[in-house]
Amino acid sequence: MDFIDLKTQQAAIKPELDRRIASVLAHGHYILGPEVNELEERLQKYTGAKHCITVSSGTDALLISLMALGIKPGDEVITTPFTFVATAEVIVLLGARPVFVDIEADTCNIDATKIEKAITSKTKAIMPVSLYGQPADMDEINAIAARHGNIPVIEDACQSFGAIYKNRKSCNLSSIGCTSFFPSKPLGCYGDGGAIFTSDDATAQACREIRVHGQSKRYVHTRIGVGGRMDTLQCAIVLAKLDRFEWEVEQRSAIGQRYNNLMDEAGIRRVQQRCDRASVYAQYTVLVENRAAVIDKLNGAGIPTAVHYPLPLNEQPAYKNSGNQDETYFAHKRAGMVLSLPMSPDLSQKDQERVCSALKDVAVIESNAATSLLTLTELE
Repeated sequence: MDFIDLKTQQAAIKPELDRRIASVLAHGHYILGPEVNELEERLQKYTGAKHCITVSSGTDALLISLMALGIKPGDEVITTPFTFVATAEVIVLLGARPVFVDIEADTCNIDATKIEKAITSKTKAIMPVSLYGQPADMDEINAIAARHGNIPVIEDACQSFGAIYKNRKSCNLSSIGCTSFFPSKPLGCYGDGGAIFTSDDATAQACREIRVHGQSKRYVHTRIGVGGRMDTLQCAIVLAKLDRFEWEVEQRSAIGQRYNNLMDEAGIRRVQQRCDRASVYAQYTVLVENRAAVIDKLNGAGIPTAVHYPLPLNEQPAYKNSGNQDETYFAHKRAGMVLSLPMSPDLSQKDQERVCSALKDVAVIESNAATSLLTLTELE
């Protein structure tokens, strides 16, 4: 069993994949070739955003977005400590300060009710993360930002492309949306890639210039930029995947719901999904007390696992002096409990049942049956 099954997906799209790659090799425009524009147009239509700008990675999508907003040394950007390091990394690279706000105990997304208290005169952006494929409470976050002078909101949607929040697509939920096409993402390429989405013309123009070293036209540099273009070949690969993608989103939802039912029946705690927020289940994550022992048991049964993420960013050595050190109780607590299980649109029901059966077999490691069936509220 693979943690993420890319082999089955590749076999299903091989004719289109081969055709797309061969086309790029034939025309030879490896940088900003026609597939780049084609992909941007299709992704823009998919999300409903006015603009899509492809870039070299999800990390660069976040960095370029912050640069387009003019984030500079001394500024503050509110975000979550429970995420991949890139979220805070790009803030610090620009000399700004990440202000970490604790997460919700059940979803592990940033707790919108705690954001307003963190806003100061130095707050120049809010960057929630749509963790595990589920958007944060974006309407509430946008409302808070609006009350404080229309602070820009950047959705770090590197795990949630394809998710729906209140009938709107992730990446089109705020001022700017950023996603990643890293191979393991819901929509991935075969290397690095990413995209920025916005409906603001000025922001889009700034992002397009920044990704090509700040050029407004060849050798005319109107702003500081980076080398942030997405390769034509990688765009071709994403294009080859797009025709299957909506089916994959539906499969992820069905598989995620099946996992939920199996875990609930077995009394196994899991990260929750809101009824008004759809998830693309970039990861399927349960909560365990004795993670090392559970991992050993599952791996011994041939079931791969991963931990997303073992240490909050405000506890990471590189960020202890870069951001605030306010208490983030639930981020700390969840970092010691989360365990991601095999998840992909081609995961079979048989393999899901095998995973759940193995988890039930090691339930004694966790606690007695009564405790394992307690709700998160009761346990916290």
